[in-house]
Amino acid sequence: MDFLKYANEKKEQFLSDLNKLVEIESTRDLSTKKEGAPFGNNCRKVLDTCLDMAKQDGFVTKDIDGYAGVIEYGNQKETFGILGHLDVVPLGEGWTKEPLKVTYNDGYIFGRGVMDDKGPALAGYYALKIIKELNIPLKKKVMLIMGCDEESGMECMKYYCQHAQIPDMGFVPDANFPCIYGEKGGLHVGLQSNDATVIQKLVAGQAPNIVIGKADAYVKEMSEQQEQLFHFYCKSNQISGFIQRDELVQIHIDGKSAHAAWPFAGNNAALHLLNFIGSAYNDQLSKDYYSLLKDWMGQPVGIDMEGAYMHYLTMSTGFVTIENGHSHILIDIRYPNDTTGDAIIEKFKTACASLQSDIEVINEGDSKPLFVDPNSKLVTDLMAVYRKYTNDTFHGPMTIGGGTYARHFENFVSYGPEKPWEEVCTNQIVGGCHQADEGIKLSSLIEAIAIYADAIVTLCS
Repeated sequence: MDFLKYANEKKEQFLSDLNKLVEIESTRDLSTKKEGAPFGNNCRKVLDTCLDMAKQDGFVTKDIDGYAGVIEYGNQKETFGILGHLDVVPLGEGWTKEPLKVTYNDGYIFGRGVMDDKGPALAGYYALKIIKELNIPLKKKVMLIMGCDEESGMECMKYYCQHAQIPDMGFVPDANFPCIYGEKGGLHVGLQSNDATVIQKLVAGQAPNIVIGKADAYVKEMSEQQEQLFHFYCKSNQISGFIQRDELVQIHIDGKSAHAAWPFAGNNAALHLLNFIGSAYNDQLSKDYYSLLKDWMGQPVGIDMEGAYMHYLTMSTGFVTIENGHSHILIDIRYPNDTTGDAIIEKFKTACASLQSDIEVINEGDSKPLFVDPNSKLVTDLMAVYRKYTNDTFHGPMTIGGGTYARHFENFVSYGPEKPWEEVCTNQIVGGCHQADEGIKLSSLIEAIAIYADAIVTLCS
């Protein structure tokens, strides 16, 4: 069956349907939360759009109380699942293209969600749509599950697992090819203190899983010497920033956003503020916070390690809030299955106990690592299908620092659509997940449709 031929024939329709999803700014918005819309109006709207699309194509659909939707093909007892998500991270700033519109240019498509995860989720849907149109017989019921809260804690999948049917096995089109059999654990560590600081206000961060790209701190005063130090600090660290004097002095720094799984790809603006203010003002709390958080591997805390399967532990500061005499910092840690969240928390407590500031450590959420045997039938069959279409025999199954829905289910792995080793072949800016100008090569998504269709048939026949 030439699935790539069928996928290419549907290219224009795919782009039209993807645009319907991308134009909805489906970020979590609890201010519009209501019954049937637990994550707000826009997440409800994008779910309705997706389910209506499937109904028009003749699929059976189920609405899991607004937390997720299910698109089913077949009624067999054995089940196979594909897990995608329709929510996105905040748009952020710095776009050169319209973030809420699918823009096609020089072989690439752009828009918030085209890569993470509306584009890949829709590729999974189109794979199932092709199978249905060709009336290919399967021995398992296929369940395409679309969640609405992947980017803000995966509350949608926690609810789904308690209230709906769980597939026997499957994959998640929300990461990389060839196949991801392991995902690091995801730990959120909170640090808080009521110690005094010269910072009157500092509120920075878009989401826990995004490196803070820009930040503003406010202090009561700044001498000419401190202002000179600030400009020297920016120049020596190759960052930009400015000072604005009003009732309070605003100190602004521009860093670089990135996915928290790869904090080394970003430049955390809030940490730069803590470093500068701690040094220029001899502010003890700022110095102590920065001393803990300055290294993305967590060396000052003693949590740096390289796992046997999952490589390095990573640490990213996602939120910094200092106001009204209270400070709170939220840290996103991705850890290999060689350690545990509890062990990391204990090391934070030990590190904080040695500081002058009184800093409390809080476990604000721990998602255990995912690990599927790389020699299992699920992994080996998916690898075989991938190689059939790409002729890539060099890259093997891998583990990642990002977290996907796969960790909420038994016998699930992540499967495409990105190929992170491929170089960008355009002069345009092509942003990654959670970045401005988020983009992906259109041919990669079309190829993914074919791979997913073949994988479903292979594993369900």
